[in-house]
Amino acid sequence: MSAGAKQMTMTIPSFDDAQAARARIADHVHVTPVMTSRFINELVGAELFFKCENLQKAGAFKARGASNAVFGLTEAQAARGVATHSSGNHGTCLAYAAGRRGIACTVVMPHTAPQAKKDAVRGYGGRVVECAPSTSSREAVFAEVLAETGAEFVHPYNDPRVIAGQATCSMELIAQVPGLEAVVAPIGGGGMVSGTCLALSHLAPEVQIYAAEPKQADDAARSFRAGHIIADDAPETVADGLKVPLKELTWHFVQAHVTDILTAEEDEIIDAMKLIWKRMKLVTEPSSAVPLAVILKNRAVFAGKRVGVIVTGGNVDLDKLPWM
Repeated sequence: MSAGAKQMTMTIPSFDDAQAARARIADHVHVTPVMTSRFINELVGAELFFKCENLQKAGAFKARGASNAVFGLTEAQAARGVATHSSGNHGTCLAYAAGRRGIACTVVMPHTAPQAKKDAVRGYGGRVVECAPSTSSREAVFAEVLAETGAEFVHPYNDPRVIAGQATCSMELIAQVPGLEAVVAPIGGGGMVSGTCLALSHLAPEVQIYAAEPKQADDAARSFRAGHIIADDAPETVADGLKVPLKELTWHFVQAHVTDILTAEEDEIIDAMKLIWKRMKLVTEPSSAVPLAVILKNRAVFAGKRVGVIVTGGNVDLDKLPWM
């Protein structure tokens, strides 16, 4: 199928969809706080505003997209339950939303996913089916689960309902912090970045959007430079939430609205995570530290600017902190 044909069959969420999502999920998610650190501001030479999705329901921004998808289902769809494949946070958040609606949820997860994330899925009433830690394995195992259950597939990011839900994060941020000049968010599959693009391209088109990625899982950065999707199957990085590749829907937003994709090395990500824990007293996972890592690495890009930093989640295995 040609790229043009794919474009024709893709359902691209609109800003109206994002506004509808905001109303739909209002009773199921937090309006998360924005926090600052004078120490970190002085360190980077910019004003950083941290949007704390680590304090979101189920500990991650993905509660937004999952809740929008689950509560947008018809009764007939909901009766079959929902299913997904996820390295952790989307699965946790889908189980959370499904539990709120009282429907079944199955999550295919790599056996290497943090135990805390597996426990969280089960804690919300979801079922975990384990697979090998590669995109190909989890998609194959998931196909079996879908055939077995007949559940509604809620993709972790390549789903218009999910992207519309994620857009509500930046809708809040832009209202909470006037005069932002840039927003930095982590990128794996691109759901949060796509939602950020959807929101800001309508509400604040002058704001530059940067995506932050681990150098050891830099397929989005390479895609951005090549002008087409490059997908790695099983990259290795401490930022376990950012191992998945872009898909057609998220690529649509990335190529249309992202200013640049910046990368950070593993030690830089760990140092940034430790800095957030130490100076801001915020429990964040490694994926959430990648934006600060790239800002510290590219100070000249952000110097003197008001920068929104999306802290995507706080579901970290406390027995396996990356500096231990």
